[in-house]
Amino acid sequence: MAFGWLMVGIGILGVFVPLFPTTVFLLIALWAFSISSPRFRHWLFEHRWFGPPLRAWVTHRAIPKYAKVLSVASMVGSVIVIALFAAVSWVVPALAAAVSAPVALFIVSRPSAEKI
Repeated sequence: MAFGWLMVGIGILGVFVPLFPTTVFLLIALWAFSISSPRFRHWLFEHRWFGPPLRAWVTHRAIPKYAKVLSVASMVGSVIVIALFAAVSWVVPALAAAVSAPVALFIVSRPSAEKI
C-alpha cells in the first residue's frame, strides 16, 4: 500500500513537473492498490480527475486527446528549453529528442479516449 501511495504522490507531482508522466505513475498505483487495497483502487479508479484517463487506458488502451497534446507539447517544449538554455553542444538536445520521439510516437499512435 505504501508503494501505491508513493506512486500517487509522484503522479501528482507529475501534474506540475514536465517529463513526469502522471498517468503512468497512477497506473502503477492502481496496480499496487489492486494487490493491497481494493478500497484505494476503487477510489483512484473513480477519482474525479484521475479516474477517466485510468479507465480509458484499462478498458480500451486509449489516451484522451488532451493528454496526448499536453504530453507531446511538454516533450517538444523540454527539448527546446534544453537546446536553448541548458546545452553547451548539440549532443544533449539530440539525445533528449531521440528519447522523446519514440515515446511521442507511441502516445500519438494510441486510440483517443473520446472516440471510444
